[in-house]
Amino acid sequence: MQKRKIGQTDLAVDVLGIGGAPFGGNFAEIGRAEAIEALDVAFDAGLTYVDTAPFYGFGRSERVIGDFLRDKPYVISTKVGRLLAPGHAPDPMAYGMIEPLPFHPVYDYTYDGVMRSFEASQHRLGLDRIDMLLVHDIGEFQHGAEDNARYFADLKNGGYRALDELRASGQVKAIGLGVNENEVCQAALEIGQWDVFLLAGRYTVLEQTALDALFPACAAAGTSIICGGPFNSGVLVGREMWNYAKAPVDVVERVKKLKSVAEDNAVSLPAAALQFPLAHPIVSCVIPGSRSADEFRQILAWTQAEIPAQFWSDLQSAGLLHNDAPLPQGNPYA
Repeated sequence: MQKRKIGQTDLAVDVLGIGGAPFGGNFAEIGRAEAIEALDVAFDAGLTYVDTAPFYGFGRSERVIGDFLRDKPYVISTKVGRLLAPGHAPDPMAYGMIEPLPFHPVYDYTYDGVMRSFEASQHRLGLDRIDMLLVHDIGEFQHGAEDNARYFADLKNGGYRALDELRASGQVKAIGLGVNENEVCQAALEIGQWDVFLLAGRYTVLEQTALDALFPACAAAGTSIICGGPFNSGVLVGREMWNYAKAPVDVVERVKKLKSVAEDNAVSLPAAALQFPLAHPIVSCVIPGSRSADEFRQILAWTQAEIPAQFWSDLQSAGLLHNDAPLPQGNPYA
């Protein structure tokens, strides 16, 4: 598997990563054995980069991933911004969690909150290092305008300093955000130097809003992009979910148009979704989530699909891709 650098660091990741949200039961019924089996398939294929977070299963994802990675070569990212307090959440499905551990999340983007979260993740993972530390779900998409103003001030006035200290001391190699929106990434560029943004759903074959302002700003700052949610929460692989909720009519209609062009070119739309983001030079990696070993085998097969150049130009001619979107030249995974 090809590797690309993260920002201006010496850290490199596979162009295909492993999303760890399903391994915590995030919108997925998946047990420990199933998670290990999926990870086995990925690592047998030569992949080594895994992303996780305390939020996924309220610690469950970090625990299973840490147990799997121990004594293996790996690159791992986890996140800060939520502390896990003892005691069951009253309604785990309100968070999208199926059978999480007996904790509930508490937002904390302060200096102390970041340091406590980092230490707790070290314990849950049981690994000798964490490579990337990302601020999770800051932004108005998650919090609304009023609460986010307070949380972002906490990050600006303390949380970023904690991250910068961890990077400067070598305890992590890269810092960034793990979010679903462009705007908060642009705001973050004004308060510090970030190595990477893990951006879910905003640069996909369905949507390329990140091209308008964020990607040029990241290029100027030397900040890489990891594309999370390449299937836009599943709508690009035939599910009804988009942005963690039922897809609205306009999104469903756009997906139908994408499928039509794909069928005309004998192309698998999920394969196109995995290959498209890597045509942009600022993108280091794409990280889909899989709920089983078979799903990950399918993901691997999609990465190897040959997609004719005509397909990409047809999408752009139909107004289904941003005019400034770089088009793949061959298979980026080959």
